[in-house]
Amino acid sequence: MWIQREVRLRPRERGFHLITDEVVHALPELGRLRVGLLHLFIKHSSASLTINENADPSVRRDFEQFFSRLVPENAAWCTHLDEGPDDLPAHVKASLLGASLSIPVTDGGLNLGVWQGIYLGEHRNQGGGRSILVTLQGE
Repeated sequence: MWIQREVRLRPRERGFHLITDEVVHALPELGRLRVGLLHLFIKHSSASLTINENADPSVRRDFEQFFSRLVPENAAWCTHLDEGPDDLPAHVKASLLGASLSIPVTDGGLNLGVWQGIYLGEHRNQGGGRSILVTLQGE
């Protein structure tokens, strides 16, 4: 089986957000797979995808604080300011974290670790809705 569709995520504030349930909900066919692979690709250059802690919300807050300190707004090296002071830092953060994930599928579910979830990294102050292209393959 091969399935590909675009999943539209609602706008979120800047930060890191668990989207695992939204992704799974968008793929009712997932439950029919014994073995497979889910590929996620975010179609934006100022947001990212990553996998990390899914239980304690403080981890997501700490991620935002870390990346905001690592790549601050209004840094002297930022020259790409066409869309505001958060624009270039958002692009850098998205490049550091990445635009895609591949997750194994086993017995009808995502084969993530006990404490793992899929994060959307929203790196803009007003990023708007985001689109993720999901490709599910397996048998």
